[in-house]
Amino acid sequence: MSCAWHGASLSRSTAYGTKGDESGYGCDSPTDALALCRHPGLRMIRDVSDRARPCMSESPAPRCDDTDLALAWHALETARDHAWKTQASLRVTFDSAALSLERGGRWHAEPTLTDAAGALLDSLLPLVCDSDPRVVAQLGQSLDGRIATHSGHSHYVNGVESRVHLHRLRALMDAVLVGAGTADEDDPQLNVRHIEGRQPLRVVLDPRGRVPAARRVFQDPTQATLHLLGEGVVAPAGVGDHVSQRWLARDAEGRVSPQAVIDALRQAGCRRVLVEGGGQTVSQFIAAGCVDRLHLLVAPLLIGSGRPGLTLPIIDTLDQALRPVTRRFDCGDDTLFDIVLSASRG
Repeated sequence: MSCAWHGASLSRSTAYGTKGDESGYGCDSPTDALALCRHPGLRMIRDVSDRARPCMSESPAPRCDDTDLALAWHALETARDHAWKTQASLRVTFDSAALSLERGGRWHAEPTLTDAAGALLDSLLPLVCDSDPRVVAQLGQSLDGRIATHSGHSHYVNGVESRVHLHRLRALMDAVLVGAGTADEDDPQLNVRHIEGRQPLRVVLDPRGRVPAARRVFQDPTQATLHLLGEGVVAPAGVGDHVSQRWLARDAEGRVSPQAVIDALRQAGCRRVLVEGGGQTVSQFIAAGCVDRLHLLVAPLLIGSGRPGLTLPIIDTLDQALRPVTRRFDCGDDTLFDIVLSASRG
């Protein structure tokens, strides 16, 4: 039995979504990680009354959640590597089930998938179902727009389901980038460990060369790291052999252009890039028009003061504000906003 095609186009007047470490996302419990791989906690927000229901489907599902989630994740990884430029469709099979995918993210399953598996597809397929280069940014923040306290403490702003979502994003991208402040203060690993998936290239944007060599991305040899430095900056001594450096031109204020960073990564073979943090780095890439989609994870938490998430150029009137196409998803207790910035730039 085939279900209807999923993945309808979006409009600004309608919010869509799907049922169901570092930078505020760390989790070191293998038990928690295993449980979250099985129950990602994502589901569509259709209306206010629907949101009050539990994340997992209340009606009996025709198939096992674990099996359907495995199929959905296998389809996402296959779509990531598919030749969409020359082949507009893809069929993925797993056990007795099959998924048909179309360029752009439309899909249907045989037999019908569980809500949790459909949620996984709807939230992530738009990132991998075409041949275009793509830059995705993500931030985890409180209800009042803070990503950390005034001292920089961010463990943990968001819940465990959001951490799993972050690791799925990492696994679907070719490279994951953080700014110098996040690399230094949070000392992230920038790897995929809460799910099974491909490890991305770790990228540290460090125009002034201030990130110490002792940080884990420079010492952990299990994953390649690219250290982006400003011209004239001396690379730190004592980093591992897995670290390569590249020098980029700086402006009068000592900053490297976000577009120059994206161009350098594409020359290195990275078509899909995740800008993971921190707030200043994500804001700079958005302000420069370099981000196609923003995954903003908002936790039911009021910090009241501290470091802001997005800080964009000042505007005088609201008609200058960005009004992007947005989808909303439940992610455990958090809310995921999938924000399409490329459309709002057009």
